[in-house]
Amino acid sequence: MSNSAEITLPLEWDDDERMNFMFSDFKENRDVNTTDWDSKMDFWTALIVKSCKDRRTVCVNLQELNKIFKRKEKSPLGLATVIQSMATCGKIQRESEFAANVDCGWLSWGVGLLLVKPLKWTFSALLGSSRVHLEESFVIIELVKEKAAELLRVYRSSEFSSCSIVSFQDLCTLSSNICADEGTLCMALLQLQRDKQVMVSLHEGEKIVKFCLPGQDRVSAVSDVDIGIYQLQRSEKLLGERVEKLGLEADKCKEEARILLREGKKSQALRCLRGRKRVEKRADNLFAKLESIREILDRIAQSQSDKMVMQAYQAGVAALRLSLKDVTVERAESLVDQIQELCDTQDEVNQTISSGVTAADEDMDELEEELKSLLNDSKPDSVSGLPTVPATNLQPSAESILSSLPDIPQRPLNISTEQLEEELNQLTLTDSGFQKKKLTSPAKILDPAQ
Repeated sequence: MSNSAEITLPLEWDDDERMNFMFSDFKENRDVNTTDWDSKMDFWTALIVKSCKDRRTVCVNLQELNKIFKRKEKSPLGLATVIQSMATCGKIQRESEFAANVDCGWLSWGVGLLLVKPLKWTFSALLGSSRVHLEESFVIIELVKEKAAELLRVYRSSEFSSCSIVSFQDLCTLSSNICADEGTLCMALLQLQRDKQVMVSLHEGEKIVKFCLPGQDRVSAVSDVDIGIYQLQRSEKLLGERVEKLGLEADKCKEEARILLREGKKSQALRCLRGRKRVEKRADNLFAKLESIREILDRIAQSQSDKMVMQAYQAGVAALRLSLKDVTVERAESLVDQIQELCDTQDEVNQTISSGVTAADEDMDELEEELKSLLNDSKPDSVSGLPTVPATNLQPSAESILSSLPDIPQRPLNISTEQLEEELNQLTLTDSGFQKKKLTSPAKILDPAQ
């Protein structure tokens, strides 16, 4: 079944020169040509992982890889070195070692999955042998983790999600689109069991798988209650199938009776109808039993819900008890009294502060009145003989300026023009730095025509 037609090969697969280099064996010493060594190693490592993804498997062996990657009747010579390098880097692990790392549950249900040879190869590896055998199976760690996560997702989105326990056969049917074979499914279950997400056990020779419920960190051990629920669910399924089968049989009897009646075979038609009645009676009995089982399952589900609610109540009571550990009614009353007393004290302090500020304001008013009286009583000679500064507005108005001017003389001037010119000519500026300057003739000033 394993061949190169099942996988998508790289574009360079048709390049003879490139593939001759890739199909050649590795040098004994990597340091001789590090670039070529790493290039070839990366090529085959990625191609091996991709081939497993395309085939929906997680395990490889050297014999299978030689068949898958055969090109022009030639197989790659360096695949054993690639397997050893991947094992050293932790990318792959021997199937036997991978199973041995899981707890003892593997021994109860994994018998038959592994052959005796892998166990012998593991023993030889412990003795120091690093040779890769052709049929020795290796698990790709990256892919098995992906398969485990995908299997858990498919289960939780299926009709079995309401059942904590699923039979191995039902799980094989459920995972047929993600796991190529039963071995791949077992590897995925081993990874989930390592992650504490499933518990695999045997019940009356049948493999059953218990999944971790949503919201739980790890799966619990299979209990008698789980086994009882599983048996009831199996009985419900079987009875449902039988009731459906009897219903089809009754319909068949009815159709045969109709055909016989058309052919005129009345007695045979009546016989078919009697058989139909018997089938329907058995179906009714089985249906009644089926309803009883469903009622029991509903009560169990309700009891589990009640148990979950009770556990939540208990957790809430415990948390409330811890939070109120040091709280008593007397202590609460004492705290309320202390708060009231402090509030009263604060009110008194605020009242005192407010009254103090009012008294200070009154003192300031008295001081201002006293200052005004001092200003009014002050005399002009009290400050170096200077006159008192008027308290009124210093900016005079237009009316006050006009009233302060002397009256305009109404009589004519008794002076001649010559006298005025002579008097004005005698007025000169005698201060140093200035020149004598004649004033304008009074005749010109007094002449209205000018």
